Amino acid sequence: MATNLKIHNLTTTSSRAKPLFAVIATVAACTSASRTESRSQAAMAAPEAVASCAQGQSDLRLPAGFCATVFADKLGAVRHMVVASNGDLFVNMQKARRGPLSTVSPGQVALRDRNNDGIADEVVRFGTAGGTGIALFNGFLYADVGTAIVRYSMSPGQLQVTGPADTVVAGLPGEPGHIARNFVIAPSGAMFVNIGSATNACQLKDRTAGSPGEGGCPELQTRAGIWRFDAGGSRQTPSLANRHATGLRNSVALALHPSSGRLYATPHGRDMLAQSWPAFYTPAQNAELPAEELVDVSQGDDFGWPFCYYDPAASARMLAPEYGGDGKTVGRCESLERPLYAFPAHLAPNAMLFYTGSHFPASYREGAFIAFHGSWNRAPLPQQGYKVAFLRMKDGKALGAFEDFADGFAGATVQPNGAAHRPTGLAQAPDGSLYISDDVGGRIWRVTYSGAR
Repeated sequence: MATNLKIHNLTTTSSRAKPLFAVIATVAACTSASRTESRSQAAMAAPEAVASCAQGQSDLRLPAGFCATVFADKLGAVRHMVVASNGDLFVNMQKARRGPLSTVSPGQVALRDRNNDGIADEVVRFGTAGGTGIALFNGFLYADVGTAIVRYSMSPGQLQVTGPADTVVAGLPGEPGHIARNFVIAPSGAMFVNIGSATNACQLKDRTAGSPGEGGCPELQTRAGIWRFDAGGSRQTPSLANRHATGLRNSVALALHPSSGRLYATPHGRDMLAQSWPAFYTPAQNAELPAEELVDVSQGDDFGWPFCYYDPAASARMLAPEYGGDGKTVGRCESLERPLYAFPAHLAPNAMLFYTGSHFPASYREGAFIAFHGSWNRAPLPQQGYKVAFLRMKDGKALGAFEDFADGFAGATVQPNGAAHRPTGLAQAPDGSLYISDDVGGRIWRVTYSGAR
């Protein structure tokens, strides 16, 4: 385990599990120069990209036997991804907030590897707006475009959309606040959409020291939860009638369990306990509170935000200081839903994927990969995250402590404003390889395995 933090597994009383691999080896991510959108130029770079990992410049740290190569680079602020049955990769991009990629227009991108060399040699851009969520379902490509979710008709093997987009969901709240409108679609056609909060803790004055919480937190009527829609519907709008669950500050990481079909989320926890309430919390406590949670979400569940937060040391939801808490009081939070697993605080989980392939060792099946975008609110402790973690699971329950799977994205500066890359999206290819996206450098890695099984 690459972290010295206290990790709390809430689904087992056994002792701390041994890591899946005894040694985490540094292997090369076979990087290459910036990929253009020309097939011929990408093909010229192919020999470098398919070189043995041991021959390349070390870029990502992975368990022994795994290799990460660059599938595409400098695309823009790449968020979530989905893979078609023929291996084509579709990604959604939002507007980059800073840096050289801020000039790239948001939208959707389709990528195809025609010669199976591990590099996208055909890149097609479409759409005039972008965001985070994207999915393929029932002959359509669905995409979050900010305050709406749209769909394009897509025939099997089609890379370029040809017709206009239809609006499936309209009237989603926009800025200020969290803007990711990621979603998952169940085989039944039920579409579960994350609508993140507008504020950190529903204070009367957001992120202001000592400001109390707004009575009843009115934004819960339209935000900080998961809403359910029909993927086959048209121009649906969010309401209390179709709110699926509440008290989830920002569930950018949503996934459906491949066997049970149950909905799982890893929401972002709140920030600034010590900055806003120094009488109750030290900076060191602030770095560890609240935990990032893995939760199993059912219709009508309430996970407590903003009135409560999860304290992993106490194994309990605690009353938030904006609503009368002092770091020790449970109060109204006692009866709320508990997490299945608690990760360290402020890591910003941005994607979750249950692995179902056979390309990785069998011990990975049923487990969950989590893409952690990275922290900003852990000072004076070092910032953490900026990695992809793996949590072994069986029947939807965690088995032991999480493990670092892919690390080294940030580079020398492990800070949000200096990180070279920040993992954001995950997708599994038909062959069982894993794609990881980055919304800072615009890179997509492909992770494969060639070790002992």
